[in-house]
Amino acid sequence: MLNEINWPNEYLPGTTDNFCSNELIVKDLSAEEVWKYLNNTTAWPQYYKNASDIEFLDSNEGSELFENARFRFKTFGFPIEAEITEYQTPTDKNPGRISWHGWAEGNEETRLDVIHAWLIENLSENRVRILTQESQIGKPAKDLAVTKPNPMINGHQDWLDGMVDYAKRKVKI
Repeated sequence: MLNEINWPNEYLPGTTDNFCSNELIVKDLSAEEVWKYLNNTTAWPQYYKNASDIEFLDSNEGSELFENARFRFKTFGFPIEAEITEYQTPTDKNPGRISWHGWAEGNEETRLDVIHAWLIENLSENRVRILTQESQIGKPAKDLAVTKPNPMINGHQDWLDGMVDYAKRKVKI
């Protein structure tokens, strides 16, 4: 049985202005190998062109995410401030989980609120499952929901594909 994202009620998919879901299942990578490159924000721009200007807003002097971390970055043309709301490193028995509440300040027309969640779990036959989902609230989210092709689906797929390719190069598969 596959695990699923833990959603706060306010961001439950199907009840928000926009929702996107992307998933990859890959052979010959582990959750721990993939986790390294999601958890390390310095790696993001190495494999995902849509993330830049990443900086932590609290006392963290490193580049790795951690429970309750506050950070900001640019993505999809939005300056996003974010706070980690769920953080669990992967183990043999449990999937890795990272979720952040992200927001772009603004008025009724420009404010955007999201939960961006990741789930990384080992599967049988030496496979790993990487699931990323985002649930969004706000006028920009409504606009993104009807844009074709969908920039969120395409952008998050680029993030997944880039992270997997990067991890494979690092473990020299």
